Amino acid sequence: MLIECKNLICGYDKNPLDNPVIKDISFSVREGESVAILGANGCGKTTLIRAICGMLPYAGNVHVDGREVRTMKRKDIAGKLSVLMQFSNVYFSYTVEETVMLGRYLYSKNIFGLPGIKDREIVNRCLNQYGLDHERDRQISQLSGGQLQRVFLARTMAQDTDIIVLDEPTNHLDIKYQSEFLTYLSDWKNEDKKHTLIGVFHDINIAIEAADKLILLKDGEILADGSKAEIISSEFLRKTFDIDVKEYMKKQYSHWI
Repeated sequence: MLIECKNLICGYDKNPLDNPVIKDISFSVREGESVAILGANGCGKTTLIRAICGMLPYAGNVHVDGREVRTMKRKDIAGKLSVLMQFSNVYFSYTVEETVMLGRYLYSKNIFGLPGIKDREIVNRCLNQYGLDHERDRQISQLSGGQLQRVFLARTMAQDTDIIVLDEPTNHLDIKYQSEFLTYLSDWKNEDKKHTLIGVFHDINIAIEAADKLILLKDGEILADGSKAEIISSEFLRKTFDIDVKEYMKKQYSHWI
């Protein structure tokens, strides 16, 4: 298994057993899988992601590529997985190119952290791939929400890992940019069978489109873990969100069809 959690307990206290948000859960992600984590607000989705990435103390085990995350240095974790967190309104005064170049900091061998030839090649490729080449000298504070999220995605891709972890990356994006974002993820997945995605999504439709497998969380516990075909056709969605999701979506969209 590429990512494996066993009896994972975590929260925001120094002792993960005090007031845990995630309560003794176990699951695994295989190499090449795309996994979406779904659940109502406050169920522990972001907390789970943070524990997997080594950002929170935890009890139990989290293995990434066979290594226990708590024993790994931050640089080692960053070499295994890259993280794209939720859209933020607080930025440093960097240009687009400087922001994408931050994804290469992990590989810097220069004492001053200066980028090498390979770093510049990868950053240029990412800028071109995500339509940012002509924006490279702009301050990111001047960009629209969709442009900014493309910059953060390019920075994530420049990190050049086989695992990408997402935390509600399409929040605050309109339909056009959501569609583009999903296309970028699909292209990345299709580049290499080793590429693995694990993400938290607020929108069920986006989760279904982005992932092969769904994990449903409620109150810090896993209600269901399986293929999207299995989960969508089950009663677990209703239990997760306390509403008949399929019936709700029919009522919402039937008059448009």
